[in-house]
Amino acid sequence: MTELSDDELDRYARHIVLPQVGGVGQRRLKAAKVVVVGAGGIGSAAIPALAGAGIGRLTVIDDDDVDRSNLQRQWLCRDDQVGRSKAELAGGFAKGINPTIEICPVRQRVDGTNADELFIGHDLILDGSDNFATRLAVSDSSHRLRIPLVSAAAAQLQGQIGLFRGWEVDQPCYRCFVGDAFDNDDCDNCAERGVLGAVSAIAGSFAALLTIRQIADIGDEGAGKLFLFDGLSLNFRPIRIPKDGACKTCGGRDAQGS
Repeated sequence: MTELSDDELDRYARHIVLPQVGGVGQRRLKAAKVVVVGAGGIGSAAIPALAGAGIGRLTVIDDDDVDRSNLQRQWLCRDDQVGRSKAELAGGFAKGINPTIEICPVRQRVDGTNADELFIGHDLILDGSDNFATRLAVSDSSHRLRIPLVSAAAAQLQGQIGLFRGWEVDQPCYRCFVGDAFDNDDCDNCAERGVLGAVSAIAGSFAALLTIRQIADIGDEGAGKLFLFDGLSLNFRPIRIPKDGACKTCGGRDAQGS
């Protein structure tokens, strides 16, 4: 397993003294390759958390440029950076936090034609995209490649985060949760419904926590649960998602590759 340099031993000292992480867990984080889809509100919390935690290679995918309306929740960007690439700005921000890790910004939109090529070789996908068409393309690719998926979303004052490993027996995929209705529909994003910036940050931070737990092998991985946060009532509760036997991604024999 990859060893830690003196700089890294200093940098991650607060991790290493945690009995749940230690040197072994930190070396797992250093060896990991994580791809984050979306450098928006979710990514603005998740990307710095993963960079600070020492994920060895962090790929950030986003085809969008910064708009002034993004700045209320997308805190990787400054006002004087409006019009610039979100992926490139996110990469620069992460590198500024932790110059010991590898950052790979990718200025593309993920869809069914390129997802496998973009994701292959990674250990985990964190999806913070803002539309169902992208989320479902990400989920389907995650299932084909058998890469764990952490999916996070926020709208209005609500957040939802889950870890999916749908190729495993009795484990749902993301499509089991939302169905097929939105494959070609870019509806239901925060431009139409609005979102409180602090709620997207909570969802992004929780997604980073699930990612770190999965990679460092901390506690019960929590796959197949959806964690719901209500910013109005301040309730946080998990729900179990059943595997859909009719799911076209993970439900049938052909979908499971058996």
